[in-house]
Amino acid sequence: MRLSGIFTQRVRGFRVVDLTALVVLLLLAFGVYAFKTLAGAQSADTLNVERQIADEQRRVRLLDAEVAHLEEPARIERLSSQFLGMKPVDVQHETTEDTLPQIAEKGTSP
Repeated sequence: MRLSGIFTQRVRGFRVVDLTALVVLLLLAFGVYAFKTLAGAQSADTLNVERQIADEQRRVRLLDAEVAHLEEPARIERLSSQFLGMKPVDVQHETTEDTLPQIAEKGTSP
């Protein structure tokens, strides 16, 4: 069989070259469909992950705001005086590093 015979040989009324071209065309169409379907699924997954990232960023901003509120000095001062009976140090009771050894001696002597 010669190469030119492929173009003229017939199987059930169809030329072999036509059947081969049809099979290749169908395989290409199926391949394109499969890749397009996979790409669409990956695109949906990407959008889902991006949505989760945005939600997490919103939660982080909310928690940062909550921490900032909880760490407000005025709030901590108010709660410490209200529940623990604490108050700011009186000026007369303030000390420096130099006087700490003297204070320590007074505290250990009988």
